[in-house]
Amino acid sequence: MTTTTAADVLSLELSEKVLARLATLGAAVPVGTGVPTRSPLSGGTLFELAATDAAGVAAAVQRAAAAQRDWRMVPAPQRGAVVRRLGELLREHKDTLADIVTVETGKIVSEARGEVQEMIDICEYAVGLSRQLWGRTIASERPGHRLSESWHPIGVVGVISAFNFPVAVWAWNTAVALVCGDSVVWKPSELAPLSALGSAALLERALVESGHSPDISQVVLGDRAVGEALVDDSSVALVSATGSVRMGREVGPRVAARFGRTLLELGGNNAAVITPSADLKLVTTGVVFAAAGTAGQRCTSLRRLIVHRSVKEQVLAKLTAAYSRLPIGDPFDSGTLVGPLISAKAGDAFRAAVEAAVGQGGEVLAGGNLVAVDGLSGVFAMPTIVDMPEQAGIVLEETFAPILYVLTYDDFDEAIALNNAVSQGLSAAVFTRDQQEAERFIADDGADTGIANVNIGTSGAEIGGAFGGEKETGGGRESGSDSWKAYMRRSTNTVNYSSALPLAQGVTFLSDAE
Repeated sequence: MTTTTAADVLSLELSEKVLARLATLGAAVPVGTGVPTRSPLSGGTLFELAATDAAGVAAAVQRAAAAQRDWRMVPAPQRGAVVRRLGELLREHKDTLADIVTVETGKIVSEARGEVQEMIDICEYAVGLSRQLWGRTIASERPGHRLSESWHPIGVVGVISAFNFPVAVWAWNTAVALVCGDSVVWKPSELAPLSALGSAALLERALVESGHSPDISQVVLGDRAVGEALVDDSSVALVSATGSVRMGREVGPRVAARFGRTLLELGGNNAAVITPSADLKLVTTGVVFAAAGTAGQRCTSLRRLIVHRSVKEQVLAKLTAAYSRLPIGDPFDSGTLVGPLISAKAGDAFRAAVEAAVGQGGEVLAGGNLVAVDGLSGVFAMPTIVDMPEQAGIVLEETFAPILYVLTYDDFDEAIALNNAVSQGLSAAVFTRDQQEAERFIADDGADTGIANVNIGTSGAEIGGAFGGEKETGGGRESGSDSWKAYMRRSTNTVNYSSALPLAQGVTFLSDAE
């Protein structure tokens, strides 16, 4: 006889909630085998989806490629109108999609809604961008010649997203790629396929309502093999992949081998420097959100706190007090600030990291344990602070969990060196009221990260700026600024409107008489 557990009952309730939300969004649910959907709230399986096989991936890419040949000829402002409609639909269904994100990832409601708002924001940005895809005119050395640059759609963009931002990262890529004239094939994380189905349904509706082919946007579901098929397909001009450094080491060479392009957003071992002049109220707010928000499962989560010796005691007193008050529990409860880790495997990594830190001389000042939450069967980690004697061993590794390692410095140059002495280069912050320190931190010899902040934490980037990092973070840039250039190809054009044909650099070959 099969025994029904509390986790089974919760999984059933969550599956019914998700299916109802997907129906509201108009999403077709490909029930089958190969992709089990789970929720970190129950730790159990909700139901299974049909996986896309290698032939299915190839077919999706070809559909997207065929649709893109027409899409690229649509004027960019009209492409922007489709993205505008997507933004309107996201605004209309914000809470519905956010509920699915919470069920699949365990994000607290405000963060899940914030993620959907980020999708709306990038749509607004992309609509404006659709009227500003500019080239440039360059001075030619030859009389009667015009030298210029123009930008053109690159083709099919493959998007591989991670579980921690299951919909926003897709929107970053897709909204910009669409106005650039590209089509998109999306391979979402196997840990968050339902959020993808809901998002894709809204885009399909926006395309169809606007009179365009829904084939411009495709979703393929599955595990590593599906991602590999997308990565290896020569019809995919750009692979934008978000995930681990290990994943990036495999994706980069495979795409390069076929002369494709990559946009990699990989790991981050992010640090914040706390100087003697820092406003400790800002420090407490900025550090706690950056380190404990999303249960430490952001690529921009704060992992290392580099504190000046003179203020260390004060800083740690405020932080440990704040950590002791952090509500851990059901992410659907409005009072909860820390939800579950994504899986039992993540819980094992959390425990192993804390044990390693203690074994390497660290002292746990707050947290350090997994805790049970009434009514839920997921894995919940207490946000943890560990005072470390040096930056070595486990401190150099990125653990996707709410663990903050504290390091001590005496000189600002030493603090910058500690910040930069890791293999990743995503995000960094300094808290200071000293203008010289602030400017130095973001100068050429300052933080070597793609994002460098002053008096705010390491996470919570706005879409107007380029997002990405250096070193093992991969070098990619998404979202704002001129990140759109990654989704287009550049053409240098020379137009001769004279009756002569002088060669550049004064070269002579055939004379006019000849």
